Amino acid sequence: MMNFDGLDPGLGEYAPGLDSSMDPRLDPALLQGVELDPDALAVPESMHIVEGMYSELHSVAAEVGIPVTATHFDLQEELLWMGNHRGHASSFFGPTMGRYSSFQVHMTDDIRHIQSMDTGVLFLTKNNLKCLTRGGLIMFDYPMEEGADMHSLILTDNNTLLMGGLQNYVAELDLTTVQETQKFTVEVPGVAIMRQSNRFFFCGHTSGKVSLRDLRTFKMEHEFDAFSGSLSDFDVHGNLLAACGFSSRGLNGLSCDRFLMVYDLRMMRAITPMQVHVDPLFLHFIPTYTSRLAIISQTGQCQFCEPTGLANLADIFHVNTVGQLLMSFDVSSSKQALSFGDSGGCVHLWSSAPEVSFNSYSRETELALPCLVDSLPQLDWNHELMPLSLLPMPLTNTEPLLSDWPTSFITPSPRRAPLVDPEILRTMKTVGFIGYAPNPRTRPRNQVPYKIKDIELEYDSYNQVPESPIGRDEEPHLYMVPKKYRKVTIKYSKLGLEDFDFKHYNRTLFAGLEPHIPNAYCNCMIQVLYFLEPVRCLVQNHLCQKEFCLACELGFLFHMLDLSRGDPCQASNFLRAFRTIPEASALGLILADSDEQTGKARLGRLIQSWNRFILAQLHQETLEQEGPQAYRGASSSTLGSSGESVIGRLFGCEVENSSLCRCGKETVRSSLTLLFTMHYPEQRSPEEYDFAEILKKSICLEQSTQAWCDNCEKYQPTVQTRNIRCLPDVLVINCEVNSTKEAEFWKAQTEYAYSKALKKEAAEPPKPKEPLPTEWCLEEELCSVEGVTFDTQAEDMRHVWIPLSLKMCISKTQGLEVSSLSEGEELTESEEAEGASVFDLVVTVSHIQDARTGGNLVAHIKVGETYHQRKEGVTHQQWYLFNDFLIEPIDKAESAQFDVNWKVPAVLYYVKRNYNAKYDLRIKNPIDANVLLTEASLARKQRKSHATFIPLMVSEMPQAADLVGLDAEFVTLNQEEAELRSDGTKSTIKPSQMSVARITCVRGQGTNEGVPFIDDYISTQEQVVDYLTQYSGIKPGDLDAKISSKHLTTLKSTYLKLRFLIDTGVRFVGHGLQKDFRVINLMVPKEQVIDTVYLFHMPRKRMISLRFLAWYFLDLNIQSETHDSIEDARTALQLYRKSVELSHNGGQEEFRKVLKALYEKGRKLDWKVPDIDSADGQGSPKSTAVFPSVMGL
Repeated sequence: MMNFDGLDPGLGEYAPGLDSSMDPRLDPALLQGVELDPDALAVPESMHIVEGMYSELHSVAAEVGIPVTATHFDLQEELLWMGNHRGHASSFFGPTMGRYSSFQVHMTDDIRHIQSMDTGVLFLTKNNLKCLTRGGLIMFDYPMEEGADMHSLILTDNNTLLMGGLQNYVAELDLTTVQETQKFTVEVPGVAIMRQSNRFFFCGHTSGKVSLRDLRTFKMEHEFDAFSGSLSDFDVHGNLLAACGFSSRGLNGLSCDRFLMVYDLRMMRAITPMQVHVDPLFLHFIPTYTSRLAIISQTGQCQFCEPTGLANLADIFHVNTVGQLLMSFDVSSSKQALSFGDSGGCVHLWSSAPEVSFNSYSRETELALPCLVDSLPQLDWNHELMPLSLLPMPLTNTEPLLSDWPTSFITPSPRRAPLVDPEILRTMKTVGFIGYAPNPRTRPRNQVPYKIKDIELEYDSYNQVPESPIGRDEEPHLYMVPKKYRKVTIKYSKLGLEDFDFKHYNRTLFAGLEPHIPNAYCNCMIQVLYFLEPVRCLVQNHLCQKEFCLACELGFLFHMLDLSRGDPCQASNFLRAFRTIPEASALGLILADSDEQTGKARLGRLIQSWNRFILAQLHQETLEQEGPQAYRGASSSTLGSSGESVIGRLFGCEVENSSLCRCGKETVRSSLTLLFTMHYPEQRSPEEYDFAEILKKSICLEQSTQAWCDNCEKYQPTVQTRNIRCLPDVLVINCEVNSTKEAEFWKAQTEYAYSKALKKEAAEPPKPKEPLPTEWCLEEELCSVEGVTFDTQAEDMRHVWIPLSLKMCISKTQGLEVSSLSEGEELTESEEAEGASVFDLVVTVSHIQDARTGGNLVAHIKVGETYHQRKEGVTHQQWYLFNDFLIEPIDKAESAQFDVNWKVPAVLYYVKRNYNAKYDLRIKNPIDANVLLTEASLARKQRKSHATFIPLMVSEMPQAADLVGLDAEFVTLNQEEAELRSDGTKSTIKPSQMSVARITCVRGQGTNEGVPFIDDYISTQEQVVDYLTQYSGIKPGDLDAKISSKHLTTLKSTYLKLRFLIDTGVRFVGHGLQKDFRVINLMVPKEQVIDTVYLFHMPRKRMISLRFLAWYFLDLNIQSETHDSIEDARTALQLYRKSVELSHNGGQEEFRKVLKALYEKGRKLDWKVPDIDSADGQGSPKSTAVFPSVMGL
């Protein structure tokens, strides 16, 4: 019984004792292991709870005589948990402490710590961690290693916890996989108590010390030596740490210290110790109105005090333990309840509020449902949705139940497999019981249709190109955007891009562009510039000294597009230079990755700004330094001034801007514009307009605006008029359909044009539609009669407003005349004499608005005869759709169709008919042997004595078919983005972005064979997230010009060296060159690449590492600690020599036997190179004469 005598007189109104059921000596029912009667546990009516002061509310005996070693208030529900010395756990519900659940956690060991989670409850014993549901079902059981003596745990986040005890480590456990992720070493004797704040982990040691550790690395940051004997308990709140413990008393052992040690975590020093009047065993901050401390003694005394004030004897209370010792203590998250567990098996609940709640916001506890056998619900038969299953029925054997279906209905009947393609059966070769056959490519990847539709739906007519992985399993009639216009993405596998078949998306020989690079939204405009022949020749002839020059990078990229035979290319180097241009960033053209992935970018407006920027940038860069003349300088041109670039001659239009103030003063200025922007009329009700009329008003723009007048000396309303003096060769138009208002105007005009075409067609017979060239059609599409289909001309005019040809002329009165030109119509002699020109539509760039993928940009381009002649050897013109790496021929009518519901016009290009005749379209390669000559290093600390290479002499200049050993090392700029599928497999969404950091080329023949002549470290201005030092040998600082001691150059400088070697026709020897060239952004003809990965590779077998090949064939131990590109390049050369030697001596059959022995050895060693000192007796590279001529280098 509790004795209140001698305490605060204000507590006299408390009842002298609790109900007799609270005392296990008086109520035998508490000694039984059955559920308690809630009525017997009710608080007597005579007992009062004073608000804000703690007093005993309930006591309950779990198992009499078994000490309660752990108590814990559930953080999610109104439950109090306890665990005892024999491994049994029980929970009690609410303030009445009715028994909720009870189960055995461990057969022998005591429960030392309890922690509740959202899904279950964690119980820690000596060497075991078990998670159970609140009802007692086991979720996982994690045994620990032998010798573990765990005492405490702490949740660091929802899925990770730390466990500490009397051993020299703290273990981190991942609750998702239930696996130990890492161990943190701590000093002996270990960690007994753990706490956490937003700054540190706090670890209490039995030696009396408290250490503060980093939240990420667990590295010790600070340490407090609190007590000379041992630590009993400590707690942290705000900037204070309070600890209690034992002091050493010499030969008398340890004694409980009545001084609490208090530390200020801001100053990291102790403040005045606080003396208390009880022997502290437990302490806990209870921050309500103030930061109170609750100090508990083992005999049941409880004192509350401020950590920075003096303790008051009047604040001491006593827990009625009936002579037992307190073994555990906890505080609820609401700070309204305290729990005590004693050595007699009782749990005591104290409260500071009459209506106690353990948590501020607890979820509802799931209680056992009462038995419904004797209390069946009333059934309302008038309710239509009343389930019949609510009516209990006896099971009888006389009548079958409705649910007893016939056997034929419940027998599993799997869907029959479709028939195998006869072409596969015809070409199949059998090895054992497995058949192998080439893919006939008659079906999409990873798809087997079970039912072939005879009639395709409207949008399914676009099925000749398989769709991107995004948007599969869509119903075509529910999806407005045709498949070939949707955003295409690359599906990455374990092999990266090697098994992704781009031929599904591009059956032409033109090269697409990959979209996964940052800011690759401009891919379609890069293709537009490439297919303008004068621009292509200009940039390929251009070469300057600037490190980041877009004209140079476009020239390099266009060279790759020329060499490609349908394989996609990357614009990574061009986009890298693009990101460094300050004007591009100022115009908002550099997108963040989040904007690209989430589709927040307004691509239509963005590509028009990019179009304006790139023309101005190319004009400026080619004006600064003209390469070999790509322009003959026709005498008829009015812009043939010597200080003008080819871009200015091609796109430039000299305009006259007139500004007329109302005072009568007129100011006239001349300027050069490279493109024009469409301006649409302001109107409420839509009227019919001709495109040529709107274009003329947009070019010869007249508008009123405020401008400065020198005559009036203030801003005045002025009328500004623009007129052009000449016509450009290429007319570039930004459509400016950036709002709903402009889209509605465009839509209304297409409807007007379509209705006019229907009326015109009514009196004319249908004409045969021009078919696609048969070389672009699939086999199943060649079923039309003789390749000719009949279609109406009006149907082609649906969603079309812009004409395919325009007639433009500047009259003698300097007035511009623009009119549409129908198909097949030519200029008359009088019109040609007046200077009229025909402009043909060659480019339309569209913004595809697709809410499911965030939208994308595509281009329709009319590819000229010269491009077809170079790629296929045929001469014709054809319209193509360019959607990143998807390229498909289309009808010319489709290029001008804009259904603004999903396809919004952005950019139009009209070119003057036969404009190419004025330009010299020859390309003279500007890269010569001078790029291989010695150049100064960017690194300030680089010395000649540190040189790792010897540049080529004039007599050593490479010739066609010469061997060059090559190796490159890379660093990571952006980490890979991947997701984990439901089946546990990883799917790569976006690959890691790599950047070349070091390129090495070694001589492949001659007296200096194996001596490097290029060993360049590539300076980078972008942030490196991982130097990959273990695999690349690149260390932080190697690429920094301020501190690097390496031969540091720009990427452009080294790129030119490699381009010269490729153009010369040398053969590169290396290991895994495909990836190297891809990251460097080079297109190398296959006949110039010798890859040792494939030299020593058997079909359908794994690729072998360079290290294993060097050990097996050359007795070399390379890459033991890190990679060195010089060593790797030399080794690849030696392996090539070895393969030539093996093939020459024994022929192909003997070489095959050597490969079989290689794979057999690799399997035995698990493809790991044995140690140098192993019993295999393999030679060391140090004892092998490798390239003796360069050992002194």
